[in-house]
Amino acid sequence: MKKFIGIVFLMLILLVGTATTTSTPHTMHSIEGTWEQVSFFNYDEQEVTDTVLLPEGYRQVKMFYNGKIMWSRTNPNDTIGRFGFGHYRITENELIETIEFGDYQMMQALDTLSVFRFELILDNGSYSQISVDEEGNRTFSENYKRID
Repeated sequence: MKKFIGIVFLMLILLVGTATTTSTPHTMHSIEGTWEQVSFFNYDEQEVTDTVLLPEGYRQVKMFYNGKIMWSRTNPNDTIGRFGFGHYRITENELIETIEFGDYQMMQALDTLSVFRFELILDNGSYSQISVDEEGNRTFSENYKRID
């Protein structure tokens, strides 16, 4: 009987010890979904100096799913559409896009730059990808709303 009580007591201690040391993992925000651009911000170092709304007919949409990104843009002032495809990853405050292929102009740009790093501000319904210069100062951002 003493053995039985000792085993039960030991199991109880293990259960309580496990319950108190196990914490809920930090939930990472998710960018998965479909997003439409709503504006640009221009910055002077860290402060927004100007909000630029999109011209009539301009539309840019990004889709993030399972580590892949696809974006496309149409601009009524430009007869050539733009698109790109690649993969992405996010951290707590950074979005890294690696574009693998796209339209002709995108492919020309990929000769010199294929990895794009942005400061990321993300919540459930919107996000901003902020370009930062060599000194860490914000320069401009693209701002999106979730559409799906």
